[in-house]
Amino acid sequence: MTRCLSRWITAASLWIAFAPAAGAETLAATVEQWGLLGSWAVDCAARPDRDKGSLLTYEIRKDGRVMYRRDFGEAKDENEVVSATVDAGGLLNVMVYFPSLRQTREYGLLLSEQGSLRAIYNRSERGVYTIKDGKYVATGAPTPSQQRCD
Repeated sequence: MTRCLSRWITAASLWIAFAPAAGAETLAATVEQWGLLGSWAVDCAARPDRDKGSLLTYEIRKDGRVMYRRDFGEAKDENEVVSATVDAGGLLNVMVYFPSLRQTREYGLLLSEQGSLRAIYNRSERGVYTIKDGKYVATGAPTPSQQRCD
């Protein structure tokens, strides 16, 4: 009985130790296979500016974490991607934790056949949308396509 319990505890300990690493590999593989990695902007030639366009970068760190960097010119931040899944229609559903906002946001991205990226939705953890159905909630304007910059 003690030997069986000891084996079970060892197996459980190994599972707990390696589960986060396995999850990180799955997350990293998802964003890599989908094509998200790299830098994106509406206009790659323009300098980053909050009002005129930012440079958004997704990368996999050596420790396996997927990071999301935003460069607005005068302000920059770095946030961790905590999950990413692809739905049946090819939409990448991403959740990012923003420490500066103390919240997790979820957004859906669509990659066109030509390789451009477009935000289809963006919502807070409380379900408040800033982008819905590919349009900004505040203005009704469609979200612009972003190009890979690297």
